Amino acid sequence: MSKKSFGKTTKGEEAFLYTLTNKGIRATVTDYGATLVSLYVQKEDGEEVDVVLGYDDALGYEKGTCFFGCPVGRHANRTHGATFEINGVTYEMDKNENENNLHSGLDFYHNRIWKVEEGTGTSITFSLISPDGDQGFPGELKVFMTYELTDDRMFRITYWGTPDQDTIINLTNHSYFNLNGHNSGDILNHLVTIDGEYYTKTDEQSIPTGILVEVDDTPMDFRDSRRIGEDIGSDYEAIVLGQGYDHNWALNNDGNYQKVATAKGDLSGIEMEVYTDLPGMQFYTGNFMDDEKGKEGAIYPKRGGFCFETQFFPDAIHHENFVSPITKAKEEYHSVTGYRFKV
Repeated sequence: MSKKSFGKTTKGEEAFLYTLTNKGIRATVTDYGATLVSLYVQKEDGEEVDVVLGYDDALGYEKGTCFFGCPVGRHANRTHGATFEINGVTYEMDKNENENNLHSGLDFYHNRIWKVEEGTGTSITFSLISPDGDQGFPGELKVFMTYELTDDRMFRITYWGTPDQDTIINLTNHSYFNLNGHNSGDILNHLVTIDGEYYTKTDEQSIPTGILVEVDDTPMDFRDSRRIGEDIGSDYEAIVLGQGYDHNWALNNDGNYQKVATAKGDLSGIEMEVYTDLPGMQFYTGNFMDDEKGKEGAIYPKRGGFCFETQFFPDAIHHENFVSPITKAKEEYHSVTGYRFKV
């Protein structure tokens, strides 16, 4: 595993970039935010295609607002009112999206230097200590996360950690994919499937109402492969509210680690399969990017990448019919998500 400087933050902290390699796949990750910077997939002709959006150095990630490539925690996605209750105690979070909380607030996990616990040529494990009260959450949590490249071209992420108090844990990865190449324009002609018969209905501020809506005969039905852009401009209420796709699907995996989604680049022919043991997945189509300056001189347009963020349902703490995101004290949180590439 190679290591080189990835520049310094505004605080003077030096970050490092690590390279992992396996058969037909190569990744670079940084300890600044434990972030995935590049993911190269080798085509049959030997050409490598970098399929994730990113920045050139740590300072780019510090200043960026798109969450490129980063782990999100302690709780991914949105929390209504930026408050929640556990064991009769109310906890308050930052209100950083209207009156609600997005991705745990302003002191993001991805703006911190993570410790490298161990690394090989094909995997690396990061850790981060999140103290009691961090971001408003109860309990100290030491988060571990392993990035691994497998022999069958999978980029696999394993999360685990044991809190000392009952707390919310809902970790995800916020990588933006463009399977034609990170600097190849929009992703509207990518083909996508999602193994989910329902999505979580939201209000005008993208907060779930607790209602699960069937995807039948709607633009939300990706059970059969379809172009991302086919109905992204429709007048369907969910699409209008999200300004495109920015919704959570209820997956048909029953908590088992299995394939839940696919995507295929129309120009490259690269196909990606998504595996997870989590109950939900946010499909986001970069609706709010606007000529973002990225790595290697790239200018990422609106909808220049898409996210498959595996997760507990957004705002699950407030809905008894959603799978609970609470991990009990002294119990281990453990989850695995994999992105497998085929050419």
